[in-house]
Amino acid sequence: MDVEVRVIDNSKGKGLFAKKSFKSGSIIFEEDPLVSCQFSWNAAYQYSACDHCLKPLETAQENARRLSGKAELELPFLECCTTDKSKFTICSLCGVEYCSVECQTMAYNQYHRTLCLQTMQRNNSHPLEQLNEAWKSVHYPPETNTVMLIIRLLARIIQSPNRDVAIEQTLQFCHRTVNEDAELAHKLLGEKFASQQALLHNLLLQCIPHDGIEQFLTPVGFQGLLALIGTNGQGVGTSAISQWVTRTSDLAITDEERAVLDKFIDKLYEDMDSHSGNFLNNEGVALFTLQSACNHSCVPNAEPTYLHNNNRLSLVAMRDIQEGEEICISYLDECSVQRSRHSRRKQLMENYLFACNCRKCEEQACDPDVTSEEDDDEMSD
Repeated sequence: MDVEVRVIDNSKGKGLFAKKSFKSGSIIFEEDPLVSCQFSWNAAYQYSACDHCLKPLETAQENARRLSGKAELELPFLECCTTDKSKFTICSLCGVEYCSVECQTMAYNQYHRTLCLQTMQRNNSHPLEQLNEAWKSVHYPPETNTVMLIIRLLARIIQSPNRDVAIEQTLQFCHRTVNEDAELAHKLLGEKFASQQALLHNLLLQCIPHDGIEQFLTPVGFQGLLALIGTNGQGVGTSAISQWVTRTSDLAITDEERAVLDKFIDKLYEDMDSHSGNFLNNEGVALFTLQSACNHSCVPNAEPTYLHNNNRLSLVAMRDIQEGEEICISYLDECSVQRSRHSRRKQLMENYLFACNCRKCEEQACDPDVTSEEDDDEMSD
């Protein structure tokens, strides 16, 4: 690997550092997740994705028709669609869909054997369905996580040929006190924290075998898992239509044809935005070992992307990175990272329990704490 995890200090813990120089735009590393899962509401609203890797199960045209609400829409240049339905397969026992036999095999060997055996008689009264519905009732869109990721994480431990190693891989994400875990779980579940946690915990206990994972199944253990996914879960987004748009940019067509195509794409996105709003992607969450070692900076030098249109993460340099330099990403979205130091630090403290001291925050330390309308609103609450 061209990166390494190092211990920084007792307060900051570990960080990810470059072992060589990287040019802006270059891929620092690529990584498959420990586990991943589509968001519960995203799946409920018919965003069709491979149950293992989240690759789209719609063609670009099907995707565009659904998101725009135009059933007769015809996309030009269909050869630019990357969806290959000839490879799709389905679990004969529980009906879960995959983009390929390879994904089905990996899922079965990693976690699905446990969950599939639990769902052969699956219906609305099954504990897995009840758990999923209970989660949806407390976590509405825009989604940031799903309790179903915990189910897969535990099933992975159960199925691991070396359970101790799998447990250690899980515990590497956990480095907080019980009180900190409680604070993070409370943030994830909202004001009805105690009753919601008890409900989810009781349903989870009915969903999965207990042997070998008892430490995670106590109320405190479950609370720790909620905190784990809340602080380490990395969003994943895939899209058939965005891949089609990307591929059309490489077409060898005339300037006149390009102008017509660009106009078509602009109108398509207007229609999709009007019909579906901002929810255009198949969306989910994943746990990545290396990526989780990246600390936050409000001026990051790298960003996670999904160049393969599935759950394989590519960490890309946003500027030149020198050998020995720490690799940092932003834990905040693009809008939040542009807000005032006060807002950024408040959001990071609420969601991750740390006060940011990155270069940008240090440089703005003498600035007025409130510098935007959003911050004024917060201060008046």
